[in-house]
Amino acid sequence: MNDSAAPGLTTPAPPLTSRARALVRRPSRAALVKDVLLYGVLAFPIVAGMISPPQPVRTSWWLQAAGLGVLAAAIAAGRAWPAPALLTVIALTLVHGNFVFAMPVLSYLAGLRSTRAQPLLWGFTGVFVGGALLSAIRGTEVTAWFPSTVWLVLLGVLPWLVGRYWRQYQELLRAGWERAERLEHQQRIVAERERLRERARIAQDMHDSLGHELALIAVRAGALEVAPGLHDRHRAAAAELRTGAADATDHLREIIGLLRDDPADDPADAEAGGQAPAPPPARPARESIPDLVDRARASGVPVRLTGGGQAHAGLAPMAALTAHRVVQEAITNAAKHAPGAAVTVALARTGTGGTTVTIINDPPPDGPPLLPSGGRGLTGLTDRVRLLGGTLHAAPTPDGGFRVTADLPADPPARDPATGPAQARPTARDALRTALGLTPAAGEWPSESARHLARERRQVRRGLITAIAAPTALMAILGAIMAGYYVFVTLNSVLQPADYGALAVGDPQHRVEQTLPPMQTPDTGTVRAAVPEPAGADCRYYRPDANVLGVGRIYRLCFAGGRLIAKNTYDTHLLSAQRTHDQEDQ
Repeated sequence: MNDSAAPGLTTPAPPLTSRARALVRRPSRAALVKDVLLYGVLAFPIVAGMISPPQPVRTSWWLQAAGLGVLAAAIAAGRAWPAPALLTVIALTLVHGNFVFAMPVLSYLAGLRSTRAQPLLWGFTGVFVGGALLSAIRGTEVTAWFPSTVWLVLLGVLPWLVGRYWRQYQELLRAGWERAERLEHQQRIVAERERLRERARIAQDMHDSLGHELALIAVRAGALEVAPGLHDRHRAAAAELRTGAADATDHLREIIGLLRDDPADDPADAEAGGQAPAPPPARPARESIPDLVDRARASGVPVRLTGGGQAHAGLAPMAALTAHRVVQEAITNAAKHAPGAAVTVALARTGTGGTTVTIINDPPPDGPPLLPSGGRGLTGLTDRVRLLGGTLHAAPTPDGGFRVTADLPADPPARDPATGPAQARPTARDALRTALGLTPAAGEWPSESARHLARERRQVRRGLITAIAAPTALMAILGAIMAGYYVFVTLNSVLQPADYGALAVGDPQHRVEQTLPPMQTPDTGTVRAAVPEPAGADCRYYRPDANVLGVGRIYRLCFAGGRLIAKNTYDTHLLSAQRTHDQEDQ
């Protein structure tokens, strides 16, 4: 039967009330059809025995009929109460042996449906102990009830372990699909994060490039507005152009604020996540810092370059681009907030091969700045320089001007945490553990779902090993106990031939018992089946030697009325051959 298992190996057992509701709740049509078919298959051997021929006058016939009703109830209650249903079927084997066909099926379903192993473990233990006590009370030979213990292991414990393994395997499959779905969801989140990051990068490009160009337009318009010899109409047009540039910068700041106000654009998150910084924004093709200074000077900004234009030549491409952005942002801020103030750009090499970029502007000569401040350019540059391993400081000077200083290393630090000098080569044991799913592969994110899936794999492997090893170990233990018991009885049931020959029919029982061994031999089945015991006699069986590999001769002593009434010796090989011949004749 293909029943779906409960979700999770560590899921606690359902409460008693919910299980009771599940018992009285009407099952689904599919479950009802499965239960009816299962009952038909399991009840067939019992019904076949009852109708061939029918014997309603016998009590055992009615007991089997009642057992069929109990079997139907056990199958119906097996979904909510698998352990009691299995124990009920085991008890039905006392009514008739054909009920044993239901035992492996209900054992498998109990392992498939049960969330806990302890109830059934205690149940099997109780069946074993109860069967041993019942056999001892009834005086059943150990050799007779030991096969019943073996059948309990083969038909009860083994199918139950197989059911538990299949349940764990199904849970592993579901856990794998759930993890795949979570990973797909995470990939969608990462893609959306990258899209937002790209949008923020574009916003920063707009701020750096367009903001710089608008500031230069405003500077040119302001210079044109105060130029001598300009007609009033043209002066008014220049004023409108300057005002329009200021309004465009304000609108650009608002749009950039909408684009950049997003948690995904937090540079600290990028650093914490081990991600490489976003690619720097585009700049005019092949424009260097001297070209940028010349372009700004041509636009009317009083800027000059000191320290030589090749001071940043040894920087990595990303560091060089960042230095360009720092200079561009500082000149833009000076043009916006201190129009007309002199700007000095200084480049200097450090002792480690890096570059220090310093931009200083004088105080604004004409009062407060014309354009509003967005407060985003220097913040973004600070994060970008920090991700490259450098530092950026921006603060007013004592005379009212402003200073921006950026220290950039020659080579940015490596961002991949997996690379390092302490990396050891993987060993064969590590490769084996990775293949078995005990450790994540190189580059795989050790997420909670990955750890859960590895834990489920270990559970399934342990379940498979248990399903094979537990019955084998039980059979070995029971076999060792039985072998030890057989050897012990054999050694303590030897009646020496001389002592047997000294016994005479008619001797008192108490005197004969003084020479008898403390136990009887267990190998009496052949003699009991071939030679009937005298009526009313108490017969005892012994062996002449301690050969544990077999017995060739059996002594039988029969007592009645306190005296020895018969003493016989039987060859077990001859009795076995005679019994086989008689069976062939019949």
